[in-house]
Amino acid sequence: MGEADAGTPSFEMTWSSTTSSGYCSQEDSDSELEQYFTARTSLARRPRRDQDEPVEWETPDLSQAEVEQKIKEYNSQINSNLFMSLNKDGSYTGFIKVQLKLVRPVSVPSSKKPPSLQDARRGTGRGTAVRRRTSFYLPKDAVKHLHVLSRTRAREVIEALLRKFLVVDDPRKFALFERAERHGQVYLRKLSDDEQPLQLRLLAGPSEKALSFVLKENDSGEVNWDAFSMPELHNFLRILQREEEEHLRQILQKYSYCRQKIQEALHACPLG
Repeated sequence: MGEADAGTPSFEMTWSSTTSSGYCSQEDSDSELEQYFTARTSLARRPRRDQDEPVEWETPDLSQAEVEQKIKEYNSQINSNLFMSLNKDGSYTGFIKVQLKLVRPVSVPSSKKPPSLQDARRGTGRGTAVRRRTSFYLPKDAVKHLHVLSRTRAREVIEALLRKFLVVDDPRKFALFERAERHGQVYLRKLSDDEQPLQLRLLAGPSEKALSFVLKENDSGEVNWDAFSMPELHNFLRILQREEEEHLRQILQKYSYCRQKIQEALHACPLG
């Protein structure tokens, strides 16, 4: 890949998953809609299996000689052709692998047929007006390799992934995490928008246990309602109402059952 124009990061992406995705239009029936949304998964923080604790990765300022040495060490340790390359201006290019772990559906422009991974690679549908949206699940645990610059920021990586899949959701709904395994435990840390993933990759080395990248929903504990569209907000209200009605029905059923058992016990007791 040639050097990108100043201020315009260049991305290349290889596709490591061909798993098909389930689609559902937001204008579909209510029963189909509930297959893709629940208020608990969309509005509440989900319990995490991983330990979401801060993992401090030092990002020292390296001289060009130190960067060159680290790139040589990095390239000598990998078993593929995903090498890093030093540029004349002191920057460097290389590959980062991002695993997508999204539990909610994403929105893409509605079309006669759902966009395939091949469509996303070709950029089919870009520039078209978004009048309707289709919600679908991205392939579970899909892995993407991106060819990026050392100055490419985490926010630009997220935006590039969304563009490749034609996702029209607000990028603020997503976050890039670094993942590390230590003593049998898994730790996650959310990257800030301005952190540079390729620098983290170089400093940590090629080991996926030492460092890997994961794209997840940006669950900060507070819901950013401005990031949702009007149809999504209406859907949430409908789902909340249904969950409230279902919860009330279960409570009434429970007390009705208890009342029945108490009455049966009273009738079974001998008088006197």
